[in-house]
Amino acid sequence: MIASRKLMEKAAFQLPPVNSHANALSIYFLTGKKYLYQTLFCIRSLTKASNEQFQFAIVDDGSFDAHMIGQINRLLPGAEIITQKSINQNLEKNLPWDKYPVLRNKRNVYPHLKKLTDIHTLPAKGWKLVLDSDMFFWDNPTEIVSWLKNPQEPLHMIDCVESYGYSARLMESLTGTIMKPLVNVGTIGLNSEAIDWEKLELWTKELEAKEGTTYYLEQALTAMIIGNSASVALDTTNYIVNPLHTSTGVLHHYVDLSKEYYFKSAWKKFI
Repeated sequence: MIASRKLMEKAAFQLPPVNSHANALSIYFLTGKKYLYQTLFCIRSLTKASNEQFQFAIVDDGSFDAHMIGQINRLLPGAEIITQKSINQNLEKNLPWDKYPVLRNKRNVYPHLKKLTDIHTLPAKGWKLVLDSDMFFWDNPTEIVSWLKNPQEPLHMIDCVESYGYSARLMESLTGTIMKPLVNVGTIGLNSEAIDWEKLELWTKELEAKEGTTYYLEQALTAMIIGNSASVALDTTNYIVNPLHTSTGVLHHYVDLSKEYYFKSAWKKFI
């Protein structure tokens, strides 16, 4: 796996450039030095599968440097690059330390939280679609494109197993609503203006105080944001979490055991 991952990383920076188009369908990626090669493959697979034009926003996870920015400009010409400087300015404006100490501290030790804090405090209002990088599009994602053109409610993938890290009882007691099962945030569309940051501050504090820390906190918080409201749940036949040895369907999110297939076979099959 390690050897194949290194080959994949080398191949990513030899992929043809993908143009990003102004005023096109907007998609956000939180990425950095360790993951840019995966981001490049994911974007390349999307643009091969769809005839739509996209505007890609590449959000710094804290590891960007001049060399990496040069790579992004070369391989994703026209993409919006959102650096830590602008992110920090947005955080100070929208989530100041004195008011949101739990979220700000947690963000520093748990990078996944940046998919919420760093992206949904950006100046752009309204709905945002965020994609994880460890994914491949194998066919035209018509459901995602339709949502991007007219977002009305949250969009998410459906997990293969429930992975919130917290009990439904606790999550529901904090939100006052029934939790949707199996929300997966590999593909997640949320309305930035609908996020109640004061609730997220309280929820994070209470979740960890009562049931400890978990790798899945960001997914749990997202499920709590969505609650029991109407949402677009991408069907598991075509939008597959943890796919094992298959390239059927539209989009694959390579988590858990499917990482082996991702590194050893999927990217080679794509190329």
